Amino acid sequence: MQRASRLKRELHLLTTQPPTGITCWQNGSCINDLRAQILGFADTPYEKGIFDLEIVVPERYPFEPPKIRFLTRIYHPNIDSAGRICLDVLKLPPKGAWRPSLNIASLLTSIQMLMNEPNPDDPLMADISSEYKYNKQTFLRNARQWTEKYASQTTMKYSCSGIQPPAMPSSEEPS
Repeated sequence: MQRASRLKRELHLLTTQPPTGITCWQNGSCINDLRAQILGFADTPYEKGIFDLEIVVPERYPFEPPKIRFLTRIYHPNIDSAGRICLDVLKLPPKGAWRPSLNIASLLTSIQMLMNEPNPDDPLMADISSEYKYNKQTFLRNARQWTEKYASQTTMKYSCSGIQPPAMPSSEEPS
């Protein structure tokens, strides 16, 4: 009961007062299954990219963190090819920093910040991490190319101004 009312409250806030560049909505009728989009920040290789994410809320939420993964491919040292994210707030202690006081909006904001400031010292993708550390120009070029190829194909579900565009088709990777 508490879980459902908390999720409804969080989704309401995400709809009425979303963090800048972030949207989140319920995917279908199941409250456990959410989708989100993150807009890449200006002056980053992800600028103008729209990144789709899947959020699966566990039965024990908020005592367990949601499972979040990128559906849109992204060139990043902390995000692998399956979309899994290496971020401490997505894991339970002692290895992670999840706390029940955190919410989905704060997790999405943390992921957006990770996109801006990768942590090459805790990578999921060692080769991309090495490139980020030792050949930043190549990393930036590759990340921009991936953003253009994979993250520029969709539109935001809800615009930042609050005007809702027509429903978007499901995101599929370009071939």
